[in-house]
Amino acid sequence: MDKVEVVVAHSERATLRGGDVFLKVDADQERIDVEVEAMSLAPVPTPEVLWRMPPVLAIAALPGTTLGRLGEPSAAWAAAGAAIRKLHNAPLPPRPGRAGRSIVALAAELDDECELLVTNGLLPADLVTRNRRVAEAALRPWTPAFTHGDLQIAHVFIDGDEVTGIIDWSEAGQGDALYDLATFTLGHEEHLDDVLAGYGTDVDLDVIHAWWSLRSLLAVRWLSEHGFDPFAPGCEVDVLRSRM
Repeated sequence: MDKVEVVVAHSERATLRGGDVFLKVDADQERIDVEVEAMSLAPVPTPEVLWRMPPVLAIAALPGTTLGRLGEPSAAWAAAGAAIRKLHNAPLPPRPGRAGRSIVALAAELDDECELLVTNGLLPADLVTRNRRVAEAALRPWTPAFTHGDLQIAHVFIDGDEVTGIIDWSEAGQGDALYDLATFTLGHEEHLDDVLAGYGTDVDLDVIHAWWSLRSLLAVRWLSEHGFDPFAPGCEVDVLRSRM
């Protein structure tokens, strides 16, 4: 090992890489508890836990590379869809996750966030209003599934057409399966059909589109305040504009 790489760092947590070891530093030990528990229960490949010494969790690097490179074959996205379906079909974990927030609480959070986006001048009112209407379709009853809760493409590792592992389980728990599918395809609409082909069952596309809008509306301000750029090409603001 000749260097230490800062993978992500903000006021809530940080992840460092040294060689084949990742060190996750998190002041909220409940998040680490959830992550370790979820990795032990998930029926898909997850990183090996090497050791834990609060506030640090050490995990082994996974083989393969993350999804999302230009020219990624359809088979890789389909393989990811199949892995997601396997997770969603697994026995439920013991607690709700990020994808399991109540409809009432989520609607209230969404209304507050939409007001702040307009009041603070982050987004134009018509863009927020249109996407708030689209997001309404996600606010419906759902059957609980074992969800990852933060299933970005950077969290899924692939070698050819095989999923070699899924990382970052701190938001896992019981939740809405379509939240995971929407998170995974956010900004990658061109791969949605491939993912659903691997997933292997019909889903309500209006709900997927609704989660794209809802998740983006909730993320824009947080990302802006934590050193990320939701206005970058293909990111959250582009997703919101695509719904217009």
